Amino acid sequence: MTHAEQIRTALTGGQTSIGGWMQIPDDGVATIMGAAGFDWVALDLEHGRFSEAQLPSLFRAVAARGTVALARVGQVTAYAIKAALDGGASGVILPMIETAQMLREAIAWANYPPRGTRGVGYAAANLFGKELQRDLDGTGPLVVAQIEHAKAVACIDALLETPGLDAVMLGPYDLSASLGVTGEFDHPEFRRAMTTVAAACRRHGIASGVHIVLPEPERLRAAVAEGHRFIAYGTDAVFLWKSAVRPDIA
Repeated sequence: MTHAEQIRTALTGGQTSIGGWMQIPDDGVATIMGAAGFDWVALDLEHGRFSEAQLPSLFRAVAARGTVALARVGQVTAYAIKAALDGGASGVILPMIETAQMLREAIAWANYPPRGTRGVGYAAANLFGKELQRDLDGTGPLVVAQIEHAKAVACIDALLETPGLDAVMLGPYDLSASLGVTGEFDHPEFRRAMTTVAAACRRHGIASGVHIVLPEPERLRAAVAEGHRFIAYGTDAVFLWKSAVRPDIA
């Protein structure tokens, strides 16, 4: 079973998958996050400061103890998706997906023929050809779409019907901003959008997820109770600044 299939099997079996999030481009941080007990760790290539050359070593560090390495790509383009996967990511999290057509194109870029249009080449992900056949014969990388705009909510059923989609993640700040109620998570419009997505995920049997940026166990338990099953918990930087506080010894 490939790393992507581990998470895919858990999600299709109704299990909850909890992951970590990285923004600090450092091998040591990647090693720590990979050994922290998460099912997966996503490198945030949208808001982090990662170079393409760093990706293979960082993905290897995350995966050294069996944790699945994912990438939240910076842009939903063929190049960005291929660079992350060739670098060694077992799956991609796609920001700001707004239409089913956009999602279909992204899934095609992530998969080799006949399922998609991804170009075949020797890369770090396949040990420069040594394990290429494994990738060609596999079921494809994990694909997660981020629902961050009112346009995505309006076509949520079409999005969830897209073959090759494994889960969705809600982006509350961007979603609320697109509704004109930035950060107002109790606003009726925002709550209505969240309810619409959650109900659609239940109908289609697709796992929904959220990113709990402030790592508080009660927030995690609440997300699970709400039915979310693909959950990012904290970030490397937030773990650091919440703990790196000089104690008062007076």
